[in-house]
Amino acid sequence: MDNQTKSTIKKVLAYIGVHRFQLAASILFAGASVALTLWIPLLIGRAIDCIIDAGKVDFRLIRFYLIKIAIAALATALLQWLMNTVNNKITFEVVRDIRDEAFQKIEKLPLGYIDSHSYGETVSRVIADVDSFADGLLMGFTNLFTGVVTILGTLVFMLMLHPGITAVVVVMTPISLFVAKFISTHTHDMFKLQSETRGQQTAFIDEMVNNQKVVQAFCHEDENMTEFDEVNERLSKYSLRATFFSSLTNPGTRFVNNIVYAAVALVGAFAAINGSITAGILSSFLSYVNQYTKPFNEISGVITELQNALTCAGRIFELIETPAQVSDEGNAELTKVRGKVALRDVSFSYVPDVSLIEHLNLNVTHGKRVAIVGPTGCGKTTLINLLMRFYDVNDGSISVDGSDIREVTRHSLRKNYGMVLQETWLKNGTVRENICMGKPDATEEQMIAAAKASHAHSFIKRLPQGYDTVINDDGGSLSQGQKQLLCIARVMLCLPPMLILDEATSSIDTRTELKIQDAFARMMKGRTSFIVAHRLSTIRDADVILVMKDGHIIEQGNHSALLQKGGFYSKLYYSQFEG
Repeated sequence: MDNQTKSTIKKVLAYIGVHRFQLAASILFAGASVALTLWIPLLIGRAIDCIIDAGKVDFRLIRFYLIKIAIAALATALLQWLMNTVNNKITFEVVRDIRDEAFQKIEKLPLGYIDSHSYGETVSRVIADVDSFADGLLMGFTNLFTGVVTILGTLVFMLMLHPGITAVVVVMTPISLFVAKFISTHTHDMFKLQSETRGQQTAFIDEMVNNQKVVQAFCHEDENMTEFDEVNERLSKYSLRATFFSSLTNPGTRFVNNIVYAAVALVGAFAAINGSITAGILSSFLSYVNQYTKPFNEISGVITELQNALTCAGRIFELIETPAQVSDEGNAELTKVRGKVALRDVSFSYVPDVSLIEHLNLNVTHGKRVAIVGPTGCGKTTLINLLMRFYDVNDGSISVDGSDIREVTRHSLRKNYGMVLQETWLKNGTVRENICMGKPDATEEQMIAAAKASHAHSFIKRLPQGYDTVINDDGGSLSQGQKQLLCIARVMLCLPPMLILDEATSSIDTRTELKIQDAFARMMKGRTSFIVAHRLSTIRDADVILVMKDGHIIEQGNHSALLQKGGFYSKLYYSQFEG
């Protein structure tokens, strides 16, 4: 067993340890049910011994033993039901706790982790891997406890009946353990590959289903099928190997157990002939041998299933233990924000060896409208990520109203920004809930006023239930432009002191865009605003235009001044009107 597996087992036991009282109850029920189960063969043997010869049968005593057997069987069934109920409760509470912790970690993960890992693979860990872990854990509780107690209990009963025959059973037991050990050692690696490949497949399917329109638009179906077939074939191969090795456990141990049974039957027969045991005791002994060897089959199956469960648990804990984003260094709250933003000698790169923004300096006074333009990949969106502290700067500092944003809580920083991005985001819920997301206590009048200001009110009223229409996270039947209008209404309802508009009107028709630009102009009045735009005609009224290239601000000024300068901005602007 490698160190990683040992570490995973310790973590699993820590989760189980929280339910120690339920665990003790499960062990108690398991012990009691096994004791009653093992008592029944002894009663059967004694009942057999009541049949002495033809015409010499003690029916009264047999009836007495049969009543005891019936009571023991009923009590065993009740105790096993209680044990299974407790085991299910422990298992699914542990799974609940792990999923809670995993989801909380996802909420705290740095944006860099989310950007570098596929959504499907992360979802696979939280759902598929946790389910596989639950199956293995439940089997472990159900079979492991009863199996261990049964082995110990049968040894005690067999020693009471005949120590010599018991010695034969004990001597041959290591053979079964050796077979189980050999097989389980070879299954762990296969289950690990199976789990990893299943995560890759889930990620691929998730990506393709969510982007099916793009796939069909670019006629990429055949390439996707080829890639899916390759992943699916690997998963099939690893699953087949894992299943093959794990399926050897049961027949292998059963073969050994049958050898043990035959040896005990042979030795017991000679003992009965010699008169050292009765026929009833031999019958009881053979029943105990079956009950003694059966748990080895179950435990072998449990070990195989636990190999898979531990592999899945390892992937879950890998997610849970991923370093969270750097915690807020101080508890300072950013309050009464006016909107003075300063960047001092800021440097940042996503990859250490690939520079992006270097020694960037910028001062934005309260209420100014700052437009950020430049070619693709110049750092516009990266600058927005830094302002919102989705990423922390590598060097330098960013301050709001003189406070370094690393010294205030992220929550207080972000609630002072309103963002409208090119990519819309809606949640499952009503239109009302989506608009009021940032201000749940908004009145009906405030919500409708924000919808009217964003020109969303008219199309919302045409929906089946108006503001109470339920939409899903992809907007359902709403157009891309309508979804963007809802996002704009969401910001107009909150009206924070600072705004970030990243291609906020890219999906809106020209006529509506003119109305939205007018609404934006009123909303931005007196508020510090950062506007990222590719259509330069939309930013001519900005107070300052920052022209970025390769992570540097190469030009800045208002629209007229930059055109007169005849530099990079001028070429970029007129290139949009060529032809």
